[in-house]
Amino acid sequence: MCSINDRSRDIGEYIPAPDDDMVICRCEEVTKGEIRRAVHAGLFTITEIRRYLRAGMGLCQGQTCARLVKGIVAAELGSVPAELEPASSRAPMRPIEMEVFGNERIG
Repeated sequence: MCSINDRSRDIGEYIPAPDDDMVICRCEEVTKGEIRRAVHAGLFTITEIRRYLRAGMGLCQGQTCARLVKGIVAAELGSVPAELEPASSRAPMRPIEMEVFGNERIG
C-alpha cells in the first residue's frame, strides 16, 4: 500500500475540469484549477500548497478556504481529507496602526 505522500506514485495527468476557474481562496484569489495543477505537479501536502499558491495565507488565514483546499487535494490524491496532514492554523490578522501599539491617543 502506498503512502499518501509517496511522490513516486502516479496520480494520473491533470485533466482540466469545467469548474477549474472557481475561486477557492478569496483572499489570495486562488482557483480550484491552480490547486489541482499544483497537486499534479507534485505538491502533496497542504503546507506545500499554502507556500506555493498562498492559498489560506491571506487575511482570513484559511478560516474560509482551508476545508475546501484540503478536500480538493484529497480528491486529486484519491484519498479522504482526514488522511492529509493539517497545515498550521493561525488567528485571522488585520493591519493595526502603530499608534495602537504606542497606546497614544489622537486629538
